[in-house]
Amino acid sequence: MQDNKTNSRWPITVEQAIAAPADDVWIAISTAGNLETCHPFCKRNPVHAWGGAQSCDEIHYLSGRVYERRFREWHDGVGYDLDIYDGDRHLAAVSWRINEVDQESSTLQITVLPLLPPNWPVVLRWFAHWLRLKPYLRSYLRSVVMGVDWYVTKGEAVPRNHWGKHPWYSAE
Repeated sequence: MQDNKTNSRWPITVEQAIAAPADDVWIAISTAGNLETCHPFCKRNPVHAWGGAQSCDEIHYLSGRVYERRFREWHDGVGYDLDIYDGDRHLAAVSWRINEVDQESSTLQITVLPLLPPNWPVVLRWFAHWLRLKPYLRSYLRSVVMGVDWYVTKGEAVPRNHWGKHPWYSAE
């Protein structure tokens, strides 16, 4: 992931062991519209373009928020890197990676680099990261990776808000 003057320089990573082959996890995360089956806070996942580094889709959250995902890199069978936008505002850089443990198990790791306003003093960015962003994003990411695990191992869409509501992404 890129490091630039607008980011917080404090990535947030969550990893989930999945009792399924890496190829099954790849199919789940690389299928167009996959967030509708794997994501516990996703209402809709319309796709603008799909397949490779020029992929682009939207995530419509249960809360009504809508973000656009613009993919930068696509590594078949391994993962991808993307940027999250709210309109023209670049919110975060995100990396999804699958690691094969053995023929029947793998891990899914998601790393988010939140992009805080560069005009904020470093101390304010630090407090925002540690007191607000990190706890909320870790909780969110845990739910997302557990949703992928659920979908891959059970073969059914993850129920909405399955592991509890999220203050940013669940309906009120």
